[in-house]
Amino acid sequence: MSLDEFFQVGETVDLGSHHFDAESIVAFARKYDPQPFHLSEETAHGTVFGKLCASGWHTAAAWMKCNVRTGILKGAQAWDGDGPAPTVGASPGFRNLKWLKPVYAGETVTYTRKVLSQRALSSKPGYRLLTVFGEGHDSTGDKVLEFESSVIVKAD
Repeated sequence: MSLDEFFQVGETVDLGSHHFDAESIVAFARKYDPQPFHLSEETAHGTVFGKLCASGWHTAAAWMKCNVRTGILKGAQAWDGDGPAPTVGASPGFRNLKWLKPVYAGETVTYTRKVLSQRALSSKPGYRLLTVFGEGHDSTGDKVLEFESSVIVKAD
């Protein structure tokens, strides 16, 4: 089995959904993103959004929660390559983060992940870098979030 097969390169994995209720939107905003359109329905009325909506950081954090809960190797075949099974580590970052549509109170967002590539890290023998494309779609099917992320994996 190749590492591409094991990491499911090119396959889209469903990570599940997260419901954004008003209470959780406000709680997240008070702690991390206290802008008027995230703090209350009343203060949101006079803003560009017109009503209470989740912070983009909240939508991204919910993606991460679903991703960790699912696990990077969901559905992967049992490892039958040389050495120990690959293990997921930390992420060195992300790029091209886009919040494409507001997520209003009462909305449920469904998240997916697709591994785009994997390669050896020349600076760290025995480790690989997975590049992942993450997305979130609301209940109408509209994309609300997308980004590319990387994760370091011990795999050699």
